[in-house]
Amino acid sequence: MKFGRKITNDLYNEWRPFYIDYNLLKRELKARTTARSWTDQDEREFTRMLEQELDKIHNFQKTKTYELSRRINDAEKAVKRLVASSHYQNGHHHAESSSGSANGNGNAGHVDPEAQQRDGLTQDAGSDDDDDDIDDDDDALSVDALEDQFILLEEEVATLVADVHDLALYTKLNITGFMKILKKHDKQTNRPLKPTFIQEYLEKRPFYKYNWDGLIVKLSRLYDLVRTRGHPVQGDSSAGGNQSAFVRQTTKYWVHPDNLVHLKLAILKHLPVLVFNADKEFEPKDAAISSIYFDNEDLELYLGRLEKTEGAEAVRLRWYGDMQQKTIFVERKTHREDWTGEKSVKARFPIKEHLVNAFLRGEYTMDAEFQELVTRGKKSQQEVDAMIQLANEVQYSVLTKKLGPVMRTFYNRTAFQLPGDARVRISLDTELTMVREDNWDGRTRAGDNWRRMDIGIDWPFEQLPQEDKELFKYGVLEVKLQTQFGQEPPQWVTELVSSHLVEAVPKFSKFIHGCATLLPNRVDLVPFWLPQMEVDILKPDTGALVIERPLQSSSKGSSSRAGTSGDTTPEHIHYAEPVSEGEEDEAMDMAPARDEGKRIGLAGHDVAAAVAIREKNLKERDTEAAAAGDADVESDGEDANERSPFLKRNARAGGATASGGNIVAAALSGSAAVRAMSIDPLATSSVFDETLRDRLREENAQRRAAGEGSAVDEDEDEDEDERSRSRGREDGGGGGGGDIRSASDRILDRSWRAPPGKRIAIPVRIEPKVYFAAERTFFKWLHFGIYIGTIATALLNFVPAGDTAGLVSAWLFTAVALVAIAYSALIFVYRAFNLRHRRAEGLYYDRFGPTVLSVALVGALATNIVLRVRDM
Repeated sequence: MKFGRKITNDLYNEWRPFYIDYNLLKRELKARTTARSWTDQDEREFTRMLEQELDKIHNFQKTKTYELSRRINDAEKAVKRLVASSHYQNGHHHAESSSGSANGNGNAGHVDPEAQQRDGLTQDAGSDDDDDDIDDDDDALSVDALEDQFILLEEEVATLVADVHDLALYTKLNITGFMKILKKHDKQTNRPLKPTFIQEYLEKRPFYKYNWDGLIVKLSRLYDLVRTRGHPVQGDSSAGGNQSAFVRQTTKYWVHPDNLVHLKLAILKHLPVLVFNADKEFEPKDAAISSIYFDNEDLELYLGRLEKTEGAEAVRLRWYGDMQQKTIFVERKTHREDWTGEKSVKARFPIKEHLVNAFLRGEYTMDAEFQELVTRGKKSQQEVDAMIQLANEVQYSVLTKKLGPVMRTFYNRTAFQLPGDARVRISLDTELTMVREDNWDGRTRAGDNWRRMDIGIDWPFEQLPQEDKELFKYGVLEVKLQTQFGQEPPQWVTELVSSHLVEAVPKFSKFIHGCATLLPNRVDLVPFWLPQMEVDILKPDTGALVIERPLQSSSKGSSSRAGTSGDTTPEHIHYAEPVSEGEEDEAMDMAPARDEGKRIGLAGHDVAAAVAIREKNLKERDTEAAAAGDADVESDGEDANERSPFLKRNARAGGATASGGNIVAAALSGSAAVRAMSIDPLATSSVFDETLRDRLREENAQRRAAGEGSAVDEDEDEDEDERSRSRGREDGGGGGGGDIRSASDRILDRSWRAPPGKRIAIPVRIEPKVYFAAERTFFKWLHFGIYIGTIATALLNFVPAGDTAGLVSAWLFTAVALVAIAYSALIFVYRAFNLRHRRAEGLYYDRFGPTVLSVALVGALATNIVLRVRDM
């Protein structure tokens, strides 16, 4: 789709005047370059127009974000007032329940937020003769009024969510518009305005760099307050309790930058943003997480994690926030195979920043510091013993394996979780960057320190050379579930991970990806997802996880869709003729009305003109329908053969139906034409693919032809054409007259190719039973060889010396036995070697061995029989 049409379709109608006037700028550019050459005066005026558009957009976004923040704060205050009012009006219910609890079960000190909510909504169930009936009715009415207020607040929160989503889409559309119009300017005028405008104008008004996390955190807190009626779930904000050792089932996904805000807003409807200190105002550094990964020059830990060997470790030092943090967490991740019955575990312990270097050199141990925790009563002796063991094991690995800092990962994390409940935890990491920390190529980075000090959290780290950093272009979504055996995950989680917003990448690792991209000269084995980095993961919008507005207002673009915000799937028009009861089986009268004079109340000559037009249209429709019927018959006769996968659609019939003005008939005939397929089950899949591609290209060509006369977008968008031409060259194999594929013609390519000189690592699961199976097979062969050898030995010992036939048979059986034993031993050694090196390819299926052995044995027996028969 051309961008001029796209921005018209996707904009939020109430903000239409504040979007970039892309079509005006393009028309102005075309008008100044068509009839004459571009002058300096044109350059100054066009730059001034761009600056005016930039000021308009920057000011609107600044005003709108301030307004959204104010509305969120006002709504939060309104919720707190409602909660306070609810406590005041229903105070006698709380007093009665509290006294009942104190007298009944003795748990007056425990306050259950859900119990408070239930108590606040519980009405008195007294006698009809009580004098408090009127008061109870007043309380009931007040509860209903409070609930109505909360419902109104829910609608306001839903509107705020839609506004944040639309404002993020507003930012994306406008910065895209600037980039496209600048590129078009540079191409048509041969003057490089784009670099200058970005540096001198866009960088001074960086509306496109706005961090939405602050608004999303406030919105999440408000959403949680309204959803729980002012009683949010309380608990330990440290991700569900003890963080020193925990086990989770984790799946990972990539998220396109265009879908980040949409995804965050969709998740916060079900889970609040996890905030460790709710009383503190959110700052960008609160979301920053940095980790230093350790390895040796042989990349032993990298290969172990990549090949998923049993007991493979990853050692890292992590801190939260900026470089001023004094507490560092030493973490060790250990991979466990399924056959062991254990789960992969991550364990960690804290250490002060100034003690890290001494700890890594073996000059300092954590025993005394951890024992103080027992003295202070903060940890039990069992917990401290586990921490001491972990610290000693990590220190031993660092010293014996000669581990050093290799790579740093930095990202901003938004975590979604109910405090104290780790059953569902979702985290979204953005601005992911990998940075080299090693000194292996002669350059000093970290030096003798455990981390380099020339960078902090100033993403995108422009002070670093390009070869020292890898800017990951996608967000990383992790869905962590703790469910009981046989328990299904929540339905909304299933819909989330199957939507168009995410792309599944199992076993993705930041450490592995960073080593594979930053150390190309040391890495020969690369992960399977590395060749996919050049494939665009942006998928067509399926309409899932729609951000809806509570009010059914037609404000999205120029269409009449209501209740949604953002890109949604177009609604299909379904026609249903209203019928009375008992008329379902009666045929509908589709004949046109012929009583214009009675119904429309026009003058006589106007009625006559309407009748003439109607009769003319009816005649044209009948004529074209008859011609379309003949064409259908001819088409059926020509194309309906067994080798054609699809029948060609009759566009002429559809056009005739539409021109007749009968919308129902046109819809029915169009759907029937789509369903009219004759499929040959014996045809190859490529035949179906080529036919589908031909149809898609034909439809795309028709859409492009229909859009050429549009006044909104008069010329082709060079970006779309360049992408189409490049796809055509790749698929068609060359230049002119090539096969140009449409953007919706998605091709599944299963041929992964590693970069030159690299191999793709394929995880291979090798369980102990595989070794036992190889040994068992060897013993079977050995057992069979011993049987044959026993027969040969018996023949040699009991056959007389002059019996030539017996001696020949004995030597044949001996040869078969020795060959079988030697062959089985070689095969066993070969298989064991491949299993130890985790190689999936190899001689695991012996195609010829048993056959050759059987033939040799039958030959020996036949030789023995033939010799004995000849001697008789």
